[in-house]
Amino acid sequence: MNKQDYRAESTVLEPTIHIGKSGIEPVVEELKKQLKLKKLIKVKFLRTAFIEGNKQELSERLAALTDSELIEVRGNTAVFRRKR
Repeated sequence: MNKQDYRAESTVLEPTIHIGKSGIEPVVEELKKQLKLKKLIKVKFLRTAFIEGNKQELSERLAALTDSELIEVRGNTAVFRRKR
């Protein structure tokens, strides 16, 4: 599968992780756990999350911290895929 296939698959997903003013650090372990169970996880950024930086930067950092692949950032959501 390529990124376009994953993007299409992610459209039906509901966000299972919400990131707020506490930033991304509190959700790193939770995202790791969820990625072990599912191949795609959708994360929603609340308005208060942007204190640390923009959504793209936060998403890229979260992907690096969780050893996952960032599929896309659209609006206030980001989709992550576990690496093989």
